[in-house]
Amino acid sequence: MQVPLLLFQVGATRLLTVDYVVLALYFAVIFAIGWYFARRERDTADYFLAGRDVTWWAIGASLFSSNIGSEHFIGLSGTGASSGMAVGHFEWLAALIVLLLGWVFVPFYLRTNVYTMPEFLERRYNGACRTYLATVSLIAYIFTKIAVALFAGAIVLKAVLGWGMWQSTLALVVATGIYTIAGGLAAGIYTEVIQTVILVGGALVLAFIGLDKVGGWHGLQTSVPTEFFHMMKPAADKEFPWTGIFFGAPILGIWYWCTDQVIVQRTLAARNIEQARGGTVVAGFLKILPVFILVVPGMVARVLYPTEMAADSNAAFPLLVARLMPPGLQGVMIAAMLAALMSSLSAVFNSSSTIFTMDFYQKLRPEASEKHLVNVGRVATVVMVGLALLWIPLMSRISSQLWIYLQSVQAYVSPPIAAVFLFGIAWRRVNGQGALASLLVGFVLGTVRFILEVVYAGQTLQGFLGWFVGMNFLHFAVLMFVVCVAVLVVVSLLTPAPSEEQLAGL
Repeated sequence: MQVPLLLFQVGATRLLTVDYVVLALYFAVIFAIGWYFARRERDTADYFLAGRDVTWWAIGASLFSSNIGSEHFIGLSGTGASSGMAVGHFEWLAALIVLLLGWVFVPFYLRTNVYTMPEFLERRYNGACRTYLATVSLIAYIFTKIAVALFAGAIVLKAVLGWGMWQSTLALVVATGIYTIAGGLAAGIYTEVIQTVILVGGALVLAFIGLDKVGGWHGLQTSVPTEFFHMMKPAADKEFPWTGIFFGAPILGIWYWCTDQVIVQRTLAARNIEQARGGTVVAGFLKILPVFILVVPGMVARVLYPTEMAADSNAAFPLLVARLMPPGLQGVMIAAMLAALMSSLSAVFNSSSTIFTMDFYQKLRPEASEKHLVNVGRVATVVMVGLALLWIPLMSRISSQLWIYLQSVQAYVSPPIAAVFLFGIAWRRVNGQGALASLLVGFVLGTVRFILEVVYAGQTLQGFLGWFVGMNFLHFAVLMFVVCVAVLVVVSLLTPAPSEEQLAGL
């Protein structure tokens, strides 16, 4: 995937002294927080779970900020520019699903006192399930969270500062790594509180300026196709069919919000269940905003810059920043986009190091000191970043739209994981054999679809292969989920029920 040629033109933006002052103040505050927690935190519980002493307002802001990254600024705005508001379903659905995390899943997680989601699967099922989830999570982070965040961040920096792809990614990795790898989860959470304020404030300013330029809400309605305001698309729609939104998107949402280490780790750091639940409520309200501060600006960009949007809709948000924000406020907006990028990268850096350290390395070296475990987690994070950088040029073979690429890959990963977590909590009869069989079947289905989509990108296929590869990614998620649930239930009923000792404490 190449940086669009459009961005080489946008990159001519000139920042004034006040913009650089704003950026300098932002980085000074962020690094100061990281330095503070680097001096304060000493053991693994402190480093990976912030001492389990975080309050509801910090958890809520952290959940939102670690979720909203540059891929949202680039992806949501770009898809809004190309197809309208239907992409907003993912955001409003998340506002509800995050409540499931607080009221259904978190009580189980906190009662078992786990550090990671793979560790929870071992408690509920067996060690093989733990190994599977840890492995798949790390692989998924490379293809989705890290690669997407770095690519989106490079687009942002290219658009507003004129930096090249590799310059941008290196700067982002180093800057984020300084405070995250040094300070652990607490550094991530408390910087994310600040970043949430900057992110929402900056995006709101740009949204109001953009709407004013197109004549307000009425002007926007009369300037884009009518279907851009239709949230419900036909079942045959290639991107967001209503059947996929209603039945497929919740599967992706449950996996992401209720079982993914990056998100759940914020609630595991809560002082108690009530604080964790309060945090999910705050995050739920905040997730209402992206449709208005990210998707709508993308539609504004389509009206103001139709030629550029026809060439590459991913450039929508950076283009608005470069051309609409007045001198002085550009620094604020760049800080907002960098806040989004760095918070999401910070979240995945800490979570990936936690999974690798606690689910792999500590089992191989149980005698390792806590300081050694923390250092190993840091090294693992660096390796994953390197692998993600190698993958970036191939991302466009899945989709040229960043948001659809991200959701597509997640659709090939999430169904089996969502199935074993949901049924593991809801039905005590399912067992380790059924869970492992379900996970492996889902892995094969998802991997085959992923590989075929990369290999046959842009080709017209016929027969079963054409149906399998050409199926909408949300419909494919539904198919995978049904198959995985069937395997889980059937294999569990054909094998012995889990013992009461195994289920104790759940």
